[in-house]
Amino acid sequence: MEDIQNFQILWFVLIFILLLGYALLDGFDLGLAVLLPFLGRNKEEKDTLIASIGPVWDGNEVWLVTGGGALFAAFPHAYATAFSGFYPAMMLVLLALIFRGVSMEFRVNDPVRAGLWEKAFIMGSGLAALLFGVALGNIIYGVPLDDRMEYSGDFLTLLRPVPLFFGVTGFAAVLLQGSTWAVLKTEGDVQKRAFRAAGILTGINAVMAVIAFSMLAALFPLLSGNALFYLAAVMTIAGLTGLFFFVSKKNDAMPFWASSLSFTGLFLAAGSAQFPNLITASNDHNLSLTIYNSSTGLYTLQVMAVIALVGMPIVIGYTIFVYRLFKGKAKADNHY
Repeated sequence: MEDIQNFQILWFVLIFILLLGYALLDGFDLGLAVLLPFLGRNKEEKDTLIASIGPVWDGNEVWLVTGGGALFAAFPHAYATAFSGFYPAMMLVLLALIFRGVSMEFRVNDPVRAGLWEKAFIMGSGLAALLFGVALGNIIYGVPLDDRMEYSGDFLTLLRPVPLFFGVTGFAAVLLQGSTWAVLKTEGDVQKRAFRAAGILTGINAVMAVIAFSMLAALFPLLSGNALFYLAAVMTIAGLTGLFFFVSKKNDAMPFWASSLSFTGLFLAAGSAQFPNLITASNDHNLSLTIYNSSTGLYTLQVMAVIALVGMPIVIGYTIFVYRLFKGKAKADNHY
């Protein structure tokens, strides 16, 4: 029994890391897309911004696909409940991601309707970022589950005030990631606007982080004795403090890392509040899907752990290689 519990905890941690990787990496290109009309005032400036994410945006989604696959293999009951119960929301996310990816290509190859595709790119990215945050908010806050541990609500149930707030908090963090990526990858007038946006968004994120941590502490009293929750708070404070400092000093390299630290703190706070639940039941906590009652067998978890030990270093190494290959300032004529 102890062996399988160790592997169940291991896979909770691995899935957390995969989803965090997606939030940090795809977060900045979703955020940058939403900020596109504010940071770029003409076609050349917008081309520069899009070129900054061109080589990496689709690779960033590997983390989401891998996280979803790991959830399916390690915790199939939780996967089934989430993907069947949240089906309308998942379809909206899928359509948003499709429009986002397609619009990037057609914006270049269909100049007659380039403005329309640009709007689709912005709206698809914004909708995906917001819905991901709302989905995470519902998983943390809890959703109604029936006696079979299946979702028993409807689409409007997912739009309750608390999950919506967590969704908006995540959306604000994504915008901050996008603005600091623009600071890192651009120069001139675009970078000046990105610095200004990063400063404003840092203040907004600081206010929302205070409210989010307070809400988590109120919703989950046991967090008062959770060291990871306090570590998350320290990371968030350190990241936001660093952002205020680096943005004021017009340092173009460090704001992105400070934003990532703050985002990681928020994500860790959510993870520490959630563990060991995968999907919390709001109507009866005894019906919650946990890592213990929704996992697959020990043998499958062990085999997957071996695969992960081989596969994850490859994914991490490839990601580092790509980002190093395309480091430096983006140029408008770089189309990928």
